[in-house]
Parts: sequence; C-alpha cells; structure tokens
Amino acid sequence: MIKAILTILTVGFFSLSHAQDKALLYEVTGKGLAEPSYLYGTFHLVCPTDLQVTDAARKAMGSSKQLYLELDFDDPGMHANLMKSMMLTGGKSLKELMKPTDYATVDGYLVQNMGVGLTQFGNLKPFALLSFMFVTMLKCEPVSYDLAFAQMAGKDKKEVLGLETIEEQLAALDKIPLDEQIKSLVDMVNQPDEAKKELMDLITAYKAQDLPALMKLMRDSKFDGESSKIEEELLEKRNTNWIPLIEKAAQSKATFFAFGAGHLAGDKGVITLLRQKGYTVKAVQ
Repeated sequence: MIKAILTILTVGFFSLSHAQDKALLYEVTGKGLAEPSYLYGTFHLVCPTDLQVTDAARKAMGSSKQLYLELDFDDPGMHANLMKSMMLTGGKSLKELMKPTDYATVDGYLVQNMGVGLTQFGNLKPFALLSFMFVTMLKCEPVSYDLAFAQMAGKDKKEVLGLETIEEQLAALDKIPLDEQIKSLVDMVNQPDEAKKELMDLITAYKAQDLPALMKLMRDSKFDGESSKIEEELLEKRNTNWIPLIEKAAQSKATFFAFGAGHLAGDKGVITLLRQKGYTVKAVQ
C-alpha cells in the first residue's frame, strides 16, 4: 500500500517490467496520423526547484492542439468530487476502525509533523491521509507538472481534457481493503526515514529522466508490494482503458498527453500498447 501511494504522488503506478528508454518525452506517429502527438511522463508533486520542463517538451506542447492529462483540470466539479471520493462512507471514522494503540501512534506522528491530530481527519480514507503524509516529506509547498502543463495550455487557449474521472482514478485505490490501508498508516509512522529516502531517490531518478532507474527503485522498495489483482486494477486496466481515448484524440488533432511516468513503461505500458496498435513511438531526447 505504501508503495502504491508513493507512486501515485510521484510518478503514477509502475509496471515492474523493463523500461528501455531513458526519456520522458515520446513522439507518436504512423497509422494515418496527420501530425505527431506526444506522450510525456510526469511526476505529480515536486518542490518548485525540481519542476523542470525541457525545451523539447515545450516545443512538443507548442506544436500540439490540445492537452490530455489523467484528469480534466478544467472540470469545475473535480475538487468537490475529489473530496467526496476521499471520505469514508457509512458514517465510519478512523478511530473506530483502528486499534487504540495504532490510533495513538498515528495521532502522535500527525501532531508532531503536521500540527493537527487524527480528529481533524476522522472521516478521511486511510490512503488519502497517507498521501498527505507523504506530501509533508517534501518540506516545501509542492507544485505539479500536470498543473504546469494545464497552465501552458490555458495560456495558448488550448483545450484541457482528462483520460479518466477522479471517481475512476480513486476507485482503483478502493480495491485495497481498509485494514491493509490502515496497516500502511502504521508502517509509515514507524518507517518515515525509509519512506522519505525512497521518495527522494525517485525524484533524483526522475530528474535524470531515467525510467529504468525508477523501475528498479520500485522493485527494490523496502515496503511490501501489492497483490497481482491490485496491480492489475491500479495499472494495467487504466492503461488499457486509456488507449482508445489516446487513439481517438491523436487521430483528431495533434495532442500532448501528460500522465504519471510509470504508465509509459513495461509490457503493458502505454508505449507498448500503442506500438502493438501499429503506431511508431520513439523517445525524444
């Protein structure tokens, strides 16, 4: 669970398959496309000093007619739907779901590191609370590659669209049982240094545009991985669901697609799935 949250906050969900290219930007051509489209692997939350949009990415974005992110940032209802999807249902609270000793441990960590206790997060789902805890490890006011691209599109009056809804995205995490999510909260509190090191190592590899290194870091994670069923829900089904949307958008006009870098790689990653459809997908260094 910790691994899943860590990758969501940073580079998206990872396949453990081999990534061949050291690149984040890919050009998509062939199969009758009138103009090239582009794939870009993002790192969802970073410190401002770590947000680096290359000249090649700016050029690709400039030549594209529309932007697709994982979510439609222009959707006025996205924030409300996000908050609703992050809350426990049925009147449940973390206090009644957690063991008293675990509750006290997590509460003490939050007070020390965030200045507020579990009472303020009583109805929040464990994975959502875990996400906030990872954000505090950045020790800055984080910024988003996705939002940066959305702002670039807005400046050029380009439409911003989403590959999925917030409900669809968070439904994948709901496949993880609540007791496993709670266990991850406790593990996180007991191993904060290890979790922070993994996050910092991922940022370093991402800044080097080293997808193979990112994949290896996930394989070597000190935290337990998810079951094959969870990995299928978090990664493979989402990639498969995106392909028809990517094809339709690219065939209509030159499109810049930006999503978590982990979705690019692997034998069931977006790059491979598009190549299997007959497109030419090549790295742009």
